[in-house]
Amino acid sequence: MGRLFLIVDDSASMRGLVGLTLRNAGHEVVEAVDGLDALEKLNDTRPEMMFVDVNMPRMDGLEFVKQARQLPVCRYTPIVMLTTESHTSKRQEGRIAGATGWIIKPFKPDQLLQIVTKLLG
Repeated sequence: MGRLFLIVDDSASMRGLVGLTLRNAGHEVVEAVDGLDALEKLNDTRPEMMFVDVNMPRMDGLEFVKQARQLPVCRYTPIVMLTTESHTSKRQEGRIAGATGWIIKPFKPDQLLQIVTKLLG
C-alpha cells in the first residue's frame, strides 16, 4: 500500500503532474488549491508528506507551512516547497517557516520520487 500525500498548488496542471507522478508510484494523493483549502483538508486527512507551492492566492505556501507546523499531527510531517522561487532569501523564509525541503520548478518526476525516498524511506 502506498503512502498518502497532500499537494497544495493553485495550478491544476502542476497538481496533476505531481499527482500523476505519485499515483504512478503507487501512492494516494489529496489535492488542495491553496493554503486555506489545505488547512481544511488537514481536518480529515493525515498525509505522510506534503508538496506545497509558495505563491498562491488566499494563503501562500509559507503561511500554510507556519500554520500546519502548529498542528500536532503535522509537527514532523515532511513539507517540501515546490516552486519557481529560487532566491536564497525565499529558501531561508521557507526553512524558518518549517519547510523540510525545496524543489525548483520545472522538475523531473524522478527528482520528485528521489525526494520522497530520501525523506520517507
